[in-house]
Amino acid sequence: MVVKILLIVSIVLQLAATSVAIGLVRKTKFNSVWILLIVTMLFMTASRVLQFINFAPRGTASGWIIALSWIDIVISLALTVVLFNARRLVEYIDRLIFQNSLTSKRILSTILRTEEKERSRFSKELHDGMGPLLSSARMSLSALSTEGQSAVNLDIIANTSHVVDEAIRSLREISNNLSPHVLGEFGLGKGVENFVGRLSGIHPATKIEYTTNLRGERFDTDIEVILYRVICELVSNSLRHSGASLIALSLDYDGAGLTLDYSDNGCGFNPASDAGSGMGLGNIASRINTLGGRLDLHSARGEGMTARVHIDLARGHE
Repeated sequence: MVVKILLIVSIVLQLAATSVAIGLVRKTKFNSVWILLIVTMLFMTASRVLQFINFAPRGTASGWIIALSWIDIVISLALTVVLFNARRLVEYIDRLIFQNSLTSKRILSTILRTEEKERSRFSKELHDGMGPLLSSARMSLSALSTEGQSAVNLDIIANTSHVVDEAIRSLREISNNLSPHVLGEFGLGKGVENFVGRLSGIHPATKIEYTTNLRGERFDTDIEVILYRVICELVSNSLRHSGASLIALSLDYDGAGLTLDYSDNGCGFNPASDAGSGMGLGNIASRINTLGGRLDLHSARGEGMTARVHIDLARGHE
């Protein structure tokens, strides 16, 4: 009777250990160690079952059979304890990885917010400090009398006025690039439209097609700023590196998420080998990661580039 109980307990413990090992297989992405352990546990369980079937008709057992049964109990109990602790360890590691991921996202999000805050401050200082000074210089030049001036002096005045006008235009461009006022005041759709419009005048050789179904909708500031910066980075890469004659981008809002589709017909590149060659792909990916978004990018030499970014607004700032 004692041997029967010992065998039953051993079988139960081994089945419990097997179930834990099966759970670990899923948690560890089908690691071969746990699969081999499951096979071993199943063979051990089958051995105990065969011992129980063989013992049942006789009803008696020698001392060494009882001793072996106790050894089986101890082995099964030890394996069960080991596997339960292994499961706790795997769960702890999973929690640690998740917490590290959250911490990394929060740190990067803080960095990006600080960067945007400094951009905005610097833009305001440029606009409020240098802007009035250049405007005053322009007014002073306009007030100069041109009567009785020699041709040389007139040329100097005209050239100086032109330089001041260019400085004012460049200052406005730099200030707007640092902190786009249209984005802050009217939202993502209008901000991107304004950016594309300005670039079309600067780069007439490259046609930029922009479509969106956004009609003034506003989103979290981080989402708007990060997506705007991602679009700027993608367009800048195409203009500087690809030699594209056509850039197409679209922003689609479906009530639950934002999707950016981007493509160019440029020279293309190898995403694996060119990721660290100044293309800014790592910067783009890290920015999207802070929003819990997904980036799918495809390119090859001579085949242009396509990219899709999707932000799930329900979990964009978990």
